[in-house]
Amino acid sequence: MKLSTIYKKRPRDARKGDFGKLLVIGGSFRYTGAPIFNAIAALRTGCDLVTIAAPERAADISASFLPDLMTYPLSGTHLIPAHIPTILELSAWASAIVLGGGLGQSEETKDAVATLARAIKKPLVVDADGLTLLVPSNYSFEDQRVIFTPHAGELGHLLGEEVPDEQHLSARKEMVKKAASAWNVTILLKGYRDIVSDGSRIVVDQNDSPFLTKGGIGDILAGVCGGFLARGITPFDAACAAAVIVGQAGKHAAKTFGESLLASDVLDALVDVVPQ
Repeated sequence: MKLSTIYKKRPRDARKGDFGKLLVIGGSFRYTGAPIFNAIAALRTGCDLVTIAAPERAADISASFLPDLMTYPLSGTHLIPAHIPTILELSAWASAIVLGGGLGQSEETKDAVATLARAIKKPLVVDADGLTLLVPSNYSFEDQRVIFTPHAGELGHLLGEEVPDEQHLSARKEMVKKAASAWNVTILLKGYRDIVSDGSRIVVDQNDSPFLTKGGIGDILAGVCGGFLARGITPFDAACAAAVIVGQAGKHAAKTFGESLLASDVLDALVDVVPQ
């Protein structure tokens, strides 16, 4: 995919917020890094503003990590239904939402995610714990505004069947396409070959590296998807572009770090890939 379709020349009179306002909903007492990766990835790939809504410990860590990150601490250790009115109020400010990274697997969080999935009507990325807490067959997304970003294990869990391995590309592609059509979403299946489908179109991107197995890299991908949605890019194009950018940044970082590569190194390498 040509990144020029995403990165058009900015007008001289551009104002703060014109290129996206993203709300990240994620994190828990134990898992604090995911929303940070989501947010910085979105900012580094051009989104203007990001707010993280997270349980107190995760929000406080995010706020102290980087002053560029706006945060809204939610009471307690994990997402619960009582947080929903606050989150929906915050979502009114945003042009897109990322949901799921680091939420954990509590029953209260599952109930909250189910309600948010129905209530949020803006472009949405669902990733990580958000995916495993959802049962997509219970939902009918009325328009193509949602991106799911599973790895093979998460997609298999959602479908209730094993996803074919990387050696069976045709079967893997067909499974992604059918699931995207059934759920009326765009799916970005992460792997050595990223597969993107909206149920009709399908694209395979092979820009990956065997070193991109470290925790946090999927969170970066979800954040880039969210940042693109926030600036008005369609879900299919946003997912395709995110796969290209994160894959290329990963390859850049892997040349330097190899086995020592961290997700943070991929974040730093985004500047080498994003058109300036």
